[in-house]
Amino acid sequence: MSTWWAKLPQRERRVLLLGGAAVAAVLIWALIWDPLARSNARLAADLGRAESDLAFMREAAPRMAGAKGNASVVGAERAGRSLPALADATAREAGLGGALRRIEPVGQGRVSLSFEGIGFDPWIGWLEAMSARFGVRVESMSVERQAAAGMVNAQVVLVDPREGN
Repeated sequence: MSTWWAKLPQRERRVLLLGGAAVAAVLIWALIWDPLARSNARLAADLGRAESDLAFMREAAPRMAGAKGNASVVGAERAGRSLPALADATAREAGLGGALRRIEPVGQGRVSLSFEGIGFDPWIGWLEAMSARFGVRVESMSVERQAAAGMVNAQVVLVDPREGN
């Protein structure tokens, strides 16, 4: 190899050296610099999202601690009522009793309720109150619009996580 190099004219040696240096520079950029720069940009974006999530969690932590502290109040408010009894009583208290057609236990900690000709806004307000006051969550729901404005037929399955699943 060294004899081949020695036989080359000075001008060709310079061209080969400059070409080799250019190829080396392109390889370093393509295989090292560019992937590192892209990775750095991606990590910076991930860090921004993580910092945003952390700020949200820090803001929500006091509210969550307060909700956890309300567990004893929720238990006292229920006064030992089962989920079907609780759903029936609170629906009637909210003025939804006339539209309530069926309450059916669907398993441990689950109840299915059917409403006909109910106002959508009061119904959603009742669901929100059930969640806020008693920790009951909606597992599934089906809503069918009626001809009258704001009126629906609705079926909902409520779950009480404290009663098991």
